Amino acid sequence: MEQILIPFLLLHILTLLEAAQSPPPPPSSPSPPPPIYTPFDDITIACGNFGQHLSNSDSRTWSGDINSTLFSPIQDGDSNATSQFRKAPPSLSASASQVPYTTARLSYSEFTYRIPISPGKKFVRFHFNPASYLDFHSSNALFSVTADDYALLTDFRASTLLMREFCVALDTKHSLNITFTPSKDAYAFINGIEIVSMPTNLYTTSVRSIGSDTPYSVDSTKALDMVYRINIGGQPINATGDTRMYRKWDSADDMYLDGLSKKFSVVTENNTLELNFVEIPEYTAPKEVYRTGRSMGMNKTINTSYNLTWAFPVDSDFSYLVRLHFCEFDSDITKSGERTFVIYIANQTAEPGADIIQWSGGNGIPVYRDYIVLMPGPRSQKKVNLSISFRVDWLTEYEDAMLNGLEIFKLIDPKGQIGSNPDPKMTPHSTSTRVLAQSTRVIALIVAGCSFRHTCVLCPRILGF
Repeated sequence: MEQILIPFLLLHILTLLEAAQSPPPPPSSPSPPPPIYTPFDDITIACGNFGQHLSNSDSRTWSGDINSTLFSPIQDGDSNATSQFRKAPPSLSASASQVPYTTARLSYSEFTYRIPISPGKKFVRFHFNPASYLDFHSSNALFSVTADDYALLTDFRASTLLMREFCVALDTKHSLNITFTPSKDAYAFINGIEIVSMPTNLYTTSVRSIGSDTPYSVDSTKALDMVYRINIGGQPINATGDTRMYRKWDSADDMYLDGLSKKFSVVTENNTLELNFVEIPEYTAPKEVYRTGRSMGMNKTINTSYNLTWAFPVDSDFSYLVRLHFCEFDSDITKSGERTFVIYIANQTAEPGADIIQWSGGNGIPVYRDYIVLMPGPRSQKKVNLSISFRVDWLTEYEDAMLNGLEIFKLIDPKGQIGSNPDPKMTPHSTSTRVLAQSTRVIALIVAGCSFRHTCVLCPRILGF
C-alpha cells in the first residue's frame, strides 16, 4: 500500500514546486470607466435610405426609413402624392459624403414621421443637404417643420449643409410626430433625424429676474432652438467628443469679437488641471470646454480701457436662454475676490461683483450661469446682435476676465414663436461690419469678471447706432 502512494506523493510535490517557480499571471487590464451619461433613446434615421449604415463622423449606426417598421413616413391622407427618396448628387464636401447626407426624403405634399420613444426631454436634430436631387431642384425647397405641438421651423430654406438642433419634452406620450409641410408650389425634404435623450434638468432652470421678484421658469412647456454652442478659445468638439449626447461645439469665437477684443484678448488653457465636478454634473459640457478660455490679457492698463465683447446675430422679437460656462484654472487664483468682474446686460447690472471662486468653491471647479434675454424689435428687422461683454473690476487683485464656453437657445412656445432660416456663416470681417452697421440694434450683455451658475432674466434696453 505504501509503495503505491509514494509515486503519487512525489508527483504532487513536483507539481507544487513547478507552480511556485512559475511567474505570476499578468495583471488584468483595468476596465474602462463607466460613461458619464447613457441616453435611454439614441435614434438615428437615414432618410431615403435602406438598411443600416455606419457613419464615420459620429461612429453610430443610422437606420434607413425605407420599408422600416419603425420609421417609415406617413403621407398626408388628403394627398394622392407620395414622398420620394433620392440619392444625393456627388459632392466634394467630406461631410456631404457621409451618412445621413447621402440620401434624402422629399415630397410636394405633407408627410409625418411617427417615432416611438420614451417620455422625457429629448434632443431633436434635423440634418439637411440642400442639393438639387432628381426631379427636385434646390430652389423649390421651402417648408415648415413641427414636432407635436411645437412649430420648430417655418418657411425654411437651407442654403448650405447644416444641422438644426432643438430640445423638446414629452411628459407622458410614447411617440413623437415630426411633420414636414411644403409651402405652396414647393417641396419639403430631410436627410437625417436624430432623437437623443437628455438628463431631466440639463437646461430646465428657474430664472431669477433682475428688478423683479417673479421668477422665470424655463420648463417642459417650452422648446429650445440651439442657435450657438461654442468652446471659447478651444478647438471644435465633434459629436463623439461630447458627453454621450452628441452635441457639437464650434470654435472660432473670434469671428464674433469686436475690434478691440480681437486686438487685445488672448486664448488661455490649462490642459493638466484635474477638474472637480462638485457644483454641476459632469455631463454638463465636455472637459475640454473648461480647460480653455479667452481672457482680456496680462496688461492691466489695457484691460481697464476696453470691454471683452462678443456680438451674436439673433432673430428679433424672441427670448433667449444664454448659458455661460466658467472654470477658474489659473493656479495663482485660489481665493474669493482675487479675480472678479461685473456683468451688464443692456446697460443693466446683472452681477456687480461676480467671482468664479466664490460661486464654484475653488480652483478647477466648473460652473455655469444662465440668463433669459428678451430681444424686442420688429420681426421685419430680422436680425439684431446679442452682445456678451466683460469688464474688469478695477478693485480686484487680478484685473482680468475670462469665459470658457457659451450656449444660446431661442425659446419656443407650443404653436407659438417659430424658428427661422439660418444665415450663412459670416467671415470675421463681415461680422464686424454687421455689428457696427448703423441700422443694427444691439443688446449689450456685459460681464465684468465673474463665473457662476445662477440665472437672471433681463428686459434689455435697445441701443440704436
